[in-house]
Amino acid sequence: MVDRGRKPSALASTPGLPPQPQVAFSSDNSRVTATLPTGESVSVLLYGATVVSWKDKNGDEKLWLSEAAKLDGSKPVRGGIPLVFPVFGTAPDHAQTKELPQHGFARSSRWEFLGKSTSESTPTPTTPAFAATATSAAGAVAAAAADMSVKLDFGLSSSGLSEDARAKWPYAFNAIYSVTLNTDSLTTNLVVTNDDERSWECQVLMHTYLKVDDITSVSIHGLENATYVDKTTTPISTTTQSTPVLTISSETDRVYTPAGDSPASVPITVWSQDKPKYTILRDNLSNVVVWNPWIEKAQGMADFEPKDGYKNMLCVEPGAVSTWQVLEPGDAFEGAQTIVLGGKTD
Repeated sequence: MVDRGRKPSALASTPGLPPQPQVAFSSDNSRVTATLPTGESVSVLLYGATVVSWKDKNGDEKLWLSEAAKLDGSKPVRGGIPLVFPVFGTAPDHAQTKELPQHGFARSSRWEFLGKSTSESTPTPTTPAFAATATSAAGAVAAAAADMSVKLDFGLSSSGLSEDARAKWPYAFNAIYSVTLNTDSLTTNLVVTNDDERSWECQVLMHTYLKVDDITSVSIHGLENATYVDKTTTPISTTTQSTPVLTISSETDRVYTPAGDSPASVPITVWSQDKPKYTILRDNLSNVVVWNPWIEKAQGMADFEPKDGYKNMLCVEPGAVSTWQVLEPGDAFEGAQTIVLGGKTD
């Protein structure tokens, strides 16, 4: 796809309406930033459609981004939320994706910004927002702003890939990636459609780097009795999570399938210092990758800075990677995650 030219530097609100989300482009049109009237913001690079920042109303960053991350399109971004498609890792034994680089081409392709949309919830007489603001029109406007969200849509198709990527994966597809910012959550949603006359297989993952204060005080809830592939062992092993919570005290690289008949419906909560910090809700993404490079691996990655940054990050990555998703001509795959601040799960 071709990027639209002559983009405005910002999409402003209309006079007379409640405060509206603002959407602005960087001077070189490489980044889109959306900001809610209440102060929350999200920034997305067109390169990889990579979310590189998510801040709450106080300006506190929720995603970890390496100080050495390349943001100029020269290589995939270390940090934020890189998008993995059509292969997780590498698959030398899989005929359709064996030639592709690690994690495929979605995170290293330039996406097109398709536009933004907003929505808001209207306070009712039974809601605290209504009760707190019913005495003034200004209060009603403030309540509407507090319940507002903004969605940014990005597109990538086979015609927009590099010649190298098309040669290594010669299948027709269309992908729509939506990033939705709410006052207390961030949602990323991917819809991929097979536009080819042949069936093809894929894997999808959202490689989320969460920012934490101290990895030694973090615990992960929701994985009890889950089976997982441990990629740090030689040979790679499969086992079951026997403890109620997972803590991180060494290099961790595990592909979990939460227990139960519907593994994609199990909330995963990250606690920090005995308080819920993030809750990850998944839709049609049955796997969860938990990753932290720890000391030695962090030292060996040129784009991982500072080297002790492993103390302040945790990857919790919803995906569909334990099996291949088979898309017949015209079929679509959709998967999403919502990261909620705190322990809220509804």
